[in-house]
Amino acid sequence: MTRTGTLVIALIGLLAAGPVAAQDANTWSTVKRGLYLTRVGDCEACHTVAGQPSYAGNRALPTPFGTIYSANLTPDPDTGIGDWNADTFFRALDEGVGEDGERLYPAFPYTHFTYVTREDSDAIFAYLQSLDPVRNEIRKPELPPLIGMRASMRAWNLLNFEEKDFVPDPEKSADWNRGRYLVEGLGHCSACHSPRNLIGAEKQGSARYTGGMAEGWFAPSLRAEGRDGIGDWPETELKAFLKHGRNDRTAAFGPMAEVIDKSTRWMTDADISAVVAYLRDLPVDAEEENDRDETARPEDTVMTLGAEIYATQCAACHGPKGEGVKGMFATLAGSSLVHSRNPTTLIRAVLDGAKAVPTDRYPTPFAMPPFHWKLSDAEVAATLTYVRNAFGNSASAVTEEAVADLRGAH
Repeated sequence: MTRTGTLVIALIGLLAAGPVAAQDANTWSTVKRGLYLTRVGDCEACHTVAGQPSYAGNRALPTPFGTIYSANLTPDPDTGIGDWNADTFFRALDEGVGEDGERLYPAFPYTHFTYVTREDSDAIFAYLQSLDPVRNEIRKPELPPLIGMRASMRAWNLLNFEEKDFVPDPEKSADWNRGRYLVEGLGHCSACHSPRNLIGAEKQGSARYTGGMAEGWFAPSLRAEGRDGIGDWPETELKAFLKHGRNDRTAAFGPMAEVIDKSTRWMTDADISAVVAYLRDLPVDAEEENDRDETARPEDTVMTLGAEIYATQCAACHGPKGEGVKGMFATLAGSSLVHSRNPTTLIRAVLDGAKAVPTDRYPTPFAMPPFHWKLSDAEVAATLTYVRNAFGNSASAVTEEAVADLRGAH
C-alpha cells in the first residue's frame, strides 16, 4: 500500500474516532504535517526494530551506562501512547516528563525537543495517533540501580537541562532561524555530533558540534574548518549529502545512512537549505584549530605495508591516487573523514564494511565489503595509516591496538 493510501485510511480512522478529531477542521493537513515533522525528528529510527512495525518501539539504545529500550509510539492504550493526549505528549517533548509524571531518560532527546512549538508537537501527536495500534510491551532498561532510578533524572536535569522556547534571532535571516529551529530542535544534530561529559550530557560552548560517538561510530565535526569536519564542504555538496545520501566526496554510511533514509531525504529543499545555512554559520574555535596536533611521519615499514595492501585491496574502487569515483566510491585524497582526529569510523568501515543508503537519485546502494576476516589488526592499521598519509593527506597513524579494541566490539 502506498503511503498516500495509508494516510487516507488513517484519516478516515481519525475522523471516525469522534469529537477530538472532528474539532480540527484541518485534520488532513495536520496529520500530513505531523508525518513530515516526525521524519524531520528521525523518530522512526529509534522507535522501530528492523522487521517490526514502525514506531512500535523496543529498539535497544546503547548508552555508556547501559541499554535503554525505546517507547512504543503507536496508539495502543496499554503499551503505547493510546491513552495520552496532546497535553501529555507536549509535556514529554518540552519537559522530559512521561504521562504518569515519571522522568524520562535523556536518551529521548527532550533536551532538544524542548524547542519544538506546541503547534508542531500537536501535529506529530495527531500523526502518531493515526497509526495502527501495536501491542508491544517495552523491555525494562538495563541500567545500574542508581542510574536506573527515574528520580535520579531530576538531579541530572538540574545540571544539564533547561526548558526553552525557540526565540528567533532578529539579527539573522529567516532561513538561518528556520535552520536553527530544525537543527537544535527536532533534528537534534548535536546529540551525535558533540562530545559528552562523564554523566552523558552534551558538552557545551566551543565543544559543541566538534564530533562525538554515535552507536560505536564517530560522528564528525560539523563546525571545524580545514582538514577535519565538513567546514570546507560547499553548500551544494552538503545539500546533496542530506537529500541524496551522497555527494562528489563520499556517501553516508553507518548511523548517518539511517538518518538519511528515515529523515533528511524526506525534507523539503527549503528546509534542507535552511539546515545548511545554519550549519555553515557554526563558529570555529580558532584556538582549537591552531592546536591541531602536528602529524609525525609514520614509520616507513608501516607505510610500505599499507601501500601494498591499498594497491591490491582498495585501489580498484578508490583509485590509485585516492581519487575515488564521483557518486560511487569515496574520494580519499583530502577527505575530511580520512583526516578525522578520531579514526573509529574509518576502522569500523574497514573491519565491518559499509553500505550506502538507496535514495531516489541513487537507487543502487553501493557497498564496501568487510575486511575483518581478511586483514589482521596490524594490516588494517597499516592500510589506514597509509591512506591518512598518502595522496596529500596528513593525519596521525592508526594503531594496531585501536583496531584490536574495535574488532568484534559491535
